[in-house]
Amino acid sequence: MNPMQEVKIEKVTLNIGVGGTGDKLEKASRLLTTITKAKPVKTRTMKRIPTWGVRPKLEIATKVTLRGEVAESVLKRLLVAANNTLTESKFDKSGNFSFGIPEYIDIPGVEYNAEIGIIGLEVAVTLKRPGFRIKHRRISSVKVPLRHRVSREDAIMFIKNKFNVTIVPKESKNKNDI
Repeated sequence: MNPMQEVKIEKVTLNIGVGGTGDKLEKASRLLTTITKAKPVKTRTMKRIPTWGVRPKLEIATKVTLRGEVAESVLKRLLVAANNTLTESKFDKSGNFSFGIPEYIDIPGVEYNAEIGIIGLEVAVTLKRPGFRIKHRRISSVKVPLRHRVSREDAIMFIKNKFNVTIVPKESKNKNDI
C-alpha cells in the first residue's frame, strides 16, 4: 500500500458539557484530567440565549484534545467502554466519527470517585492522511484533492482493522416499528 494513502488519527477530543459554571464544571474538569492525564480547557459561549440562561463568555463545558500515541492509547480504552461497537451513523462523510460514553466508570483503569459522581462524556475522533498539512499551511495553502480525502468507508475500514471494532448498520426507521 502507498504510505501516503495510510489513514492515521489526527486528534481525539473528549468533551463534557455541563450547561453552567460552578461545581459541576470543576468536577468535569477533574474527570477529564483523571482519564487523560492532560489539562482540560474550559469552553465559553458566544451567544446569548435567555431561555436557557446562557450569556456570552459564560464557561459551560470543558474539553481536552489528545494527539499522537497518547490519543491512540486513550481511544482504545474509550472504545472498550463503548463495547467495541459503533453504528454506521456515527461516521460523517469526511471520515471522522464520534460517540458518547454514558458513565465514565465503564472506562478501564478509571475508578469511581464519589466527589465527581456519575458523568458522561463525548468523544470525537478526527482522521487524516499524510499530506493534509497543505490545507493548513500559511504560504501556498491548497485544497486537499477528493481522491486523497478520508472517506466514510476508509474510516470504517481503519477502525475495524486497527481497533477490532464491530460496525453495526444503521437501524431503518419504519412506520410499522412505532
